Amino acid sequence: MEVKPLVDAYFAWVKKHQDEVLPKSQTGKAFTYSLNQEQYLRVFLEDGEVPLDNNATESTLRGFCIGKHNWRLIDTIRGAKSSAIIYSITETAKANGLKVYEYVEYLLTEIPKHEDDTDLSFLDDLLPWSPNLPEYCRKSNKFEVK
Repeated sequence: MEVKPLVDAYFAWVKKHQDEVLPKSQTGKAFTYSLNQEQYLRVFLEDGEVPLDNNATESTLRGFCIGKHNWRLIDTIRGAKSSAIIYSITETAKANGLKVYEYVEYLLTEIPKHEDDTDLSFLDDLLPWSPNLPEYCRKSNKFEVK
């Protein structure tokens, strides 16, 4: 089944029924949002790189959101910034197929070696997608075709 006709039908239906609901009702707000965002909500129809849904993103964020109860322990701006950095590093490492513990340990070992460097280009080799990371930081893919 093709999705585009369904999307077209949805927006035609919203436009047809928009005047039948109160603008400040939940339905009215949803209709207004849909129409205001229509060009963005249709992007996935034109660009195959854009997923149909955001399930992968929501799954990635689930663990992060569950941990929010621990954030009550963060009572300073510096603590919040540090937590944001750690979450960003760990989630990006996961998204790039790295072993988080090994990757963070590698970063904590390598970054101090460059403490006095004025040239920060060494950081390119530490990024989670860098081909120069050691193999022990990568998850093995036993289904990988060789």
